[in-house]
Amino acid sequence: MRTWLAAAFFVLACELAGVLGALATQTGTSAWYQELAKPWFQPPSWVFGPVWTLLYALMGIAAWRVWRGGMEKPAVRWALGLFALQLALNAAWSPVFFGAHEIGLALAILAALWLVLAATIRAFALLDRAAAWLLAPYLAWVTFALVLNAAILHLNP
Repeated sequence: MRTWLAAAFFVLACELAGVLGALATQTGTSAWYQELAKPWFQPPSWVFGPVWTLLYALMGIAAWRVWRGGMEKPAVRWALGLFALQLALNAAWSPVFFGAHEIGLALAILAALWLVLAATIRAFALLDRAAAWLLAPYLAWVTFALVLNAAILHLNP
């Protein structure tokens, strides 16, 4: 039972990071965001909620799988430290982009997120290959988000 409670904790912690981002994203319906030029490949707004909900759940399961390896192990602590850092960068993006309207800084945050996430996946792979693979869709989505953010910056100098 304890292990399932821990799994639920990790998933809920990740989903909470998503909720915090979603609160900042609600301003995405503002005049500022509506007036931005957007690239042809931007998905409809309804896509983001379901995609992020699934990605946060996969992230939580991945972190839980690594945590099960034992916090007494330095490699586990390192991997989860990287995980926490990428989650903080993830949570920082929405307030910077939607709240502060800082498209360039948001792009820099996404670039840092991509690098830290790639390092997290590598650290997870050394401990639990399935956990690393659970983060692969997230890396793909962050790559897409990076391209989308760069395109919006390019279209709105």
